[in-house]
Amino acid sequence: MDPQSVDRTERVPHGSSDDPAVLDFSANINPRTPPGTRAVYEDALDAARSYPPRGYPDYRRAAAAYAGCEPDRVVPTAGGLQAIRLTVATHVEPGDSVLVPAPSFGEYAREIRLQGGDPEFVAHDGLVDADPSPHAMAVVCVPNNPTGDAPTPDALRAFARRCREADTLLLADEAFLGFTDRDSLAGREGVVAARSLTKLFGLPGLRAGFAVARGRALDRLRTAVPAWALGTPAAAVGAHAMRADEFVAETRDRVAAERDRMRDRLADRFDVHDSEAPFLLCRLRDADPDGSVDALAARLEAGGIAVRDATTFRGLDRHIRVAVRLPDENDRLLEALDV
Repeated sequence: MDPQSVDRTERVPHGSSDDPAVLDFSANINPRTPPGTRAVYEDALDAARSYPPRGYPDYRRAAAAYAGCEPDRVVPTAGGLQAIRLTVATHVEPGDSVLVPAPSFGEYAREIRLQGGDPEFVAHDGLVDADPSPHAMAVVCVPNNPTGDAPTPDALRAFARRCREADTLLLADEAFLGFTDRDSLAGREGVVAARSLTKLFGLPGLRAGFAVARGRALDRLRTAVPAWALGTPAAAVGAHAMRADEFVAETRDRVAAERDRMRDRLADRFDVHDSEAPFLLCRLRDADPDGSVDALAARLEAGGIAVRDATTFRGLDRHIRVAVRLPDENDRLLEALDV
């Protein structure tokens, strides 16, 4: 990192509540985990008395099958955010310009600034139409957080080709891709795909993820990743989760059905953005009975429900983001919102 840039860079807000009494719609986490997860974690505790296996071979094989790439292109990381940080740190120098979608995940711009780079914000739904050639890197989030939409596969692949031709690295954040039936960009030349096990598998505290790259980008990531980036339990549980095909399919079906149901109900009160993700972005109308995001969030919090104040995302003003959870939990939110 660039020390002077670190001094000028602030942290960014996130959702999630650590209060077990709160029904948390502010973080987009699957309320369920794959069957057998607890047993795998407990079995891994004995193995954790030694350092993790060199190179994490089983984890990389599971990740490769999950993402559709070769195992030798997988770099295990402590969560998707570490994959993002390592990619930015190994490719962005002070003064470099990076294309960043907006509104989107605030950590992209923060990581770029920590390196002394300059994020150039582009409307999230127009980023794949931008010219990548003046930039050291471009970032795309598929599906985008907090809007939940994504470019068409053809448009995304075309943008990846233009980035490669311009020698502009494309960082694809695919944290929510597992909730869709879209193909990953993992393994494409000129692309680093960052994956997270946090969202789909309901394991935010595990801190397990990976990056997929090739060529020079892969060499840099392999060199820069910390030794023993994953603990033994994280690697064991992560490999188990990524092989839970039936769990993934059931989760996709449940989320899609509940998302459609929630969108129809929420549209009675909010302007709701189309989404392929496990969340919905909702804008309060001018005549909303609560008046403001702050007032609405406070009222819900008093009733034990947390939603994401989305006004902290660049360019959003009267927005909240709500996760898609289990049907009875979603009913509780809809009732509290009077929709």
